Amino acid sequence: MTTYGKMALLGIACIASLALCTGRASAQATDAHAGPSYRDGAHDFDFEIGTWKTHLTRLLHPLSGSHAWATYDGTTVVRKVWDGRANLVELEADGQAGHLELLSLRLYNPDAHQWSLNVASSRGGSLGVPTIGEFKNGRGEFIDQETFNGRAILVRFVISDIKPDSCHFEQAFSDDGGKTWEVNWIATDVRVKTG
Repeated sequence: MTTYGKMALLGIACIASLALCTGRASAQATDAHAGPSYRDGAHDFDFEIGTWKTHLTRLLHPLSGSHAWATYDGTTVVRKVWDGRANLVELEADGQAGHLELLSLRLYNPDAHQWSLNVASSRGGSLGVPTIGEFKNGRGEFIDQETFNGRAILVRFVISDIKPDSCHFEQAFSDDGGKTWEVNWIATDVRVKTG
């Protein structure tokens, strides 16, 4: 082999080696910068599809120092939309403080892997600020920022103690940036057996 041929082979070997090293470095950089892997939560609410008997208590005057609660009993119906990637919740209940009619539209964002819970009351007729969150280890936690009595507050909605035939809901407000929370809504749903 001529000197020129040996130099050409050496050059090709160097280029191949450089390309291989660059490819490995690029792959490592891509792996290092890849975000955390998220699980698909599109069916997190499938457990709740159906009809439930709801018992709830509501703090009548949140963030006022009041301890006056009202108790309600009623029915919640949850319908699947978009094969579970959304659902529609209708709650109707009666109690010491009157009649409640609430609607919740829950939507799954497949890019963020999070749910938005959008609630409306028949009294107001419009959707409120959505709480945003996800389920982890069998517990759903959703948070938003709203205005309440002229002040910016945080709102937290938690779904826990999820079993095939029952589940628990709590809503709490914080007016100190999340340092302390005051629970103002507690509900327990028990599945209505069909057939």
